Amino acid sequence: MAKKESNTHEIVIKVEGKEWTDALDRAFQERVKSVQVDGFRKGKVPRDIYEKKFGKESLYFPASDFVVENAYRKALEESKLLPVVQPSVDIKSVDQTGIEFVFKIITKPEVKIKKYKGLNVKPETVKVSKEEIEHEMGHLLERFTETRAKENGVVEKGNIAIIDFEGFKDGKPFAGGKAENYELEIGSNTFIPGFEDQLIGAKLNEEKDINVTFPKDYHAEELKGAKVVFKIKVNDIKEKLERKFDKELFEDLNIEGVDSKEKLEKHIKEDIAAQKEMEVENKYVDELLAAVAKNVEVDIPEEMVEEEIDRLIHKFEEQIKMQGINLEMYYEFTKTTEKDLRAQMEKDAYNHVLYRLMLEEILETEKVKVDAKEVDKEVAEMAKRYQMKEEDFLKAFGGKEMVQYDLEIRKVIELLKEYNK
Repeated sequence: MAKKESNTHEIVIKVEGKEWTDALDRAFQERVKSVQVDGFRKGKVPRDIYEKKFGKESLYFPASDFVVENAYRKALEESKLLPVVQPSVDIKSVDQTGIEFVFKIITKPEVKIKKYKGLNVKPETVKVSKEEIEHEMGHLLERFTETRAKENGVVEKGNIAIIDFEGFKDGKPFAGGKAENYELEIGSNTFIPGFEDQLIGAKLNEEKDINVTFPKDYHAEELKGAKVVFKIKVNDIKEKLERKFDKELFEDLNIEGVDSKEKLEKHIKEDIAAQKEMEVENKYVDELLAAVAKNVEVDIPEEMVEEEIDRLIHKFEEQIKMQGINLEMYYEFTKTTEKDLRAQMEKDAYNHVLYRLMLEEILETEKVKVDAKEVDKEVAEMAKRYQMKEEDFLKAFGGKEMVQYDLEIRKVIELLKEYNK
């Protein structure tokens, strides 16, 4: 029996007879291991005694776990439906003779695309300016700058002062205000305004007090706008040695084929252009998909969006794990909740689902195909790129079917580019 409303379907499956009897027997065998009845050892309570004490009904729900999977397979076989999200299941009725499950199965919604050609979406032109190249050249010089200790003299702007410091507010040390052998570049403006300026002129091994006022918008509530004193000691002073684009620097850079300033400029220009092209390409595809989406009519089930939010949160969780924090810590740091994070991701999740449905519809309309040779070639190339065995890559990626789907979607996007030049 099936109840259908749009792309939401309710399939009722009844489990009875031997299958249900066996499930009840199995449930009893599991439950009896943990129950205690006076006069019997644990696990040795007879079935009739158990049912008299705990009731036959106590076995129904444990037994349902043993038959629900097979019932779901039967629901899919009978209905011939292809779910797009994990189905929900409820128990309609249950007694000693059998159990009725209601599976809520959501299938792909109908997608109507009024137009996806001639939308006149153009990618930006990539240009690399002379200033960008010079800026990166300066970064390279900075990155490979060497330092030497100043035997005499005082702290000057541009020097690196190695200091011990401890901060006091109203005569008492405050949290996070202490460090030893801290390397501070004078003029970097990484400390509280006024701190670095007051270090200028300090001598090696000198101890002095630095008086500063924290900004009114400082992140620590107790220090906002507070006047404090830092007691510092200068342990060492280093001065930077100017580097030039010479043979020694090119050896330090160790870039293949780059042994002159001109070749380095060309290499940097190509790097900047490649980065910009990737950014422009991503932006172009986003704008192209957004333009097509304006011409799409589809009623996206809430469950599809919620499942995509789950996926995005899992991805986000994996990313922050690399920074040494988990979701609970993130919520605490940001003073937010899971509900806030889900709301924050809802728009992106909706667009992901919309674009996927839209591209799949164009895939069918245009009859885009990917053959087995293309899939095998892609698997070999991707496994090589990630330095993995092919079987390990496939396991991580989700199998050849996922590789094929990915290639199909990429072909559709390339087709959209052709249609909208």
